[in-house]
Amino acid sequence: MANYLIKRILMLVPLLLGITLITFTVIHLAPGEPVEMQTAMSPKASAASRARLREFYGLDKPLHVQYGMWLSNLSRLDFGRSFAPDNRPVLDKIKERIPITISLNVIALILEFGLALPIGIMAAVHRDTLLDRAISVFVFVGFAVPTFWLALLCMYLFGVKLGWLPISGIHSLGSDQWSFWWRSLDLARHLVLPIAIATFGSLAGLSRYMRSTMIEVLSQDYITTARAKGVRERVIIYRHALKNALLPVITLLGFSLPALIGGSVIFETIFSIPGMGQLFYQGVMARDYPLVMGILVIGACLTLIGNLLADLCYALADPRIRHGRG
Repeated sequence: MANYLIKRILMLVPLLLGITLITFTVIHLAPGEPVEMQTAMSPKASAASRARLREFYGLDKPLHVQYGMWLSNLSRLDFGRSFAPDNRPVLDKIKERIPITISLNVIALILEFGLALPIGIMAAVHRDTLLDRAISVFVFVGFAVPTFWLALLCMYLFGVKLGWLPISGIHSLGSDQWSFWWRSLDLARHLVLPIAIATFGSLAGLSRYMRSTMIEVLSQDYITTARAKGVRERVIIYRHALKNALLPVITLLGFSLPALIGGSVIFETIFSIPGMGQLFYQGVMARDYPLVMGILVIGACLTLIGNLLADLCYALADPRIRHGRG
């Protein structure tokens, strides 16, 4: 197991380098430069001032030289300074925003798996019944409805029309003067819509995936044998079938780690939540290369860690994988 773990960790280094090289190149090839974005609305900006800005940001150097300098800084865990007017370190900006994003997505992830797994099991156990068809309709609606459109509808209905929930930010104006419990209640009211939208966006796919894996496991010979021996159906489903049906879901759980940041861009921007998703969107719009690369590196690391955790869980569950025979 130790040799398998070492091999997988060593493979992460070239993968991370390849990801950073591709993303760095693509970002710099995108139309528009930070200098153009900053001076476009300034009629007094001369060609000389633009050239000085490009030199200040290091954009006058060849692309491979810029990448080498960025990679050298990254080896010291230095993400550079933002191209925004505040010129703050990228790491400081990320530290401010990342707790909000992770908290929101962890809650949404718990709700997503907590709801999708029972729904998928229920649909598989009652296969081809009215309940299964009703769940299928719900799933297909979840696939078809765009997340941003659903978010706008919910904002209009619950925020504007009914006035039940706030539609932007995470705190009300003046809430810092309230007691702890009122602030907590205010925070919860602000997070209901974003968390519900984030959960619903992934609930459909995961529940459908759980249904298909559960149906496959329930058709296995050992399940038929257990039923022939008179084992109770509840024991068969939750003790024998569920354990094996959850193994493929491990992969989805591993891939859910990068979604802690990447999946936040839409709903954090729509609901004006000051998290990593909103910061990433603002960085892309402003062509803030160091900020965008810093967030993408974190996302890439989460993706690789998620893959590693999924592989390790598989290796623990199936010895053939860790011995290279699976």
